[in-house]
Amino acid sequence: MNFTTFISLQETEQAGEIKSYLKSQGASISETLSEKGIQEDLFEIIEAVNVVWKEQDEQDIEALFNSILSLLIYLPLDDMSILVPRVSEHLVGAVPERQMCDLRLKILSSLFHGVGEANPLSYIVYCAMLKVAAQAKSCELLQTELEKVRDWMKTWELDQEKTCNLLRLLYEALKESKQSEEASKVMVELLGTYTEDNASQARDEAQRCIVNALADPNVYLFDHLLTLRPVKFLEGERIHELLTIFVSGNLEMYQDFYNTNRDFIQSLALNQEETIRKMRILTFMAMAVDVKELSFEQLVQTLRIAETEVENFIIAVVKSKMAKVKIDERNKKVFVSYVTHRTFGKHQWQQLREILTSWRKNLSFIRDRLDTVGTPNEVSK
Repeated sequence: MNFTTFISLQETEQAGEIKSYLKSQGASISETLSEKGIQEDLFEIIEAVNVVWKEQDEQDIEALFNSILSLLIYLPLDDMSILVPRVSEHLVGAVPERQMCDLRLKILSSLFHGVGEANPLSYIVYCAMLKVAAQAKSCELLQTELEKVRDWMKTWELDQEKTCNLLRLLYEALKESKQSEEASKVMVELLGTYTEDNASQARDEAQRCIVNALADPNVYLFDHLLTLRPVKFLEGERIHELLTIFVSGNLEMYQDFYNTNRDFIQSLALNQEETIRKMRILTFMAMAVDVKELSFEQLVQTLRIAETEVENFIIAVVKSKMAKVKIDERNKKVFVSYVTHRTFGKHQWQQLREILTSWRKNLSFIRDRLDTVGTPNEVSK
């Protein structure tokens, strides 16, 4: 049957054709149109549409759903409020996970745009899209940019519960898609929605956020996590102590913590080799803030590496983009031209103020000197 021709039929005829087709595929559905109207017909169709997933031709499945959606999106809002969640829920669990994910996302995308971005029902559809994207382990087919999602949440006027639900689903979709940096941003956004009154409810999420940040090989700055209310709620616990070490501690402090909390570290499933590597880089960053010239001996003693490992370690530092370093092999020294501050507090603001003040004085001096220099024409006269 050519489903694309349904769109040219009257609504009732189109619903009748769909019901007849589903009946022919073995669905338990009456071919008779409901006396209650198209809304009831669509309800019956959605309840019976699972039989179409036996089709091998994805184009036929898509065409059938396009026909269903073409009827659904023109219903009164009250009827759409009942049917849109049912269609969305169906498309999430219609087939075993990871099967026909692209097709299901495509149909959900049609529903999302058919309902309209500004329609609060789009929240339900978008959540369904995120669930399917997590199954597919790919977010390529949907919008996940945090700024855009913020705009949607504002437009949909989501309450705290729905906001948290959406951000959790977005986080899971990005994490499953191996987009760890974007997932971390979403988790921070999620934790930032909690207040003093309900921060305790996000205990597990706060710990997950900390562990994921520590485990991410590309993340070296953690001080922003300490400002989140759910993370503050963890003060006094070992996970908070561990985070504090990564914020401002050094390798020796981490190894002392590890030696007394070995089982706890292992329960977090952190890779010890990777954690030590990151902690060495963080320790180097702290050393290089005030001292721009470091000897191999200093690095060997502080970072607990062999002298033959210094060069590879400096290469790892440069690759991390946390510092710019040059090696003097002959004199066994390293020179730091730039290093990222691990924390940015009152002391760092004072340093920035001094640098900007110095620049301002230098620019004023240069301007005064230029004012005293005549143009070539003035000099010739």
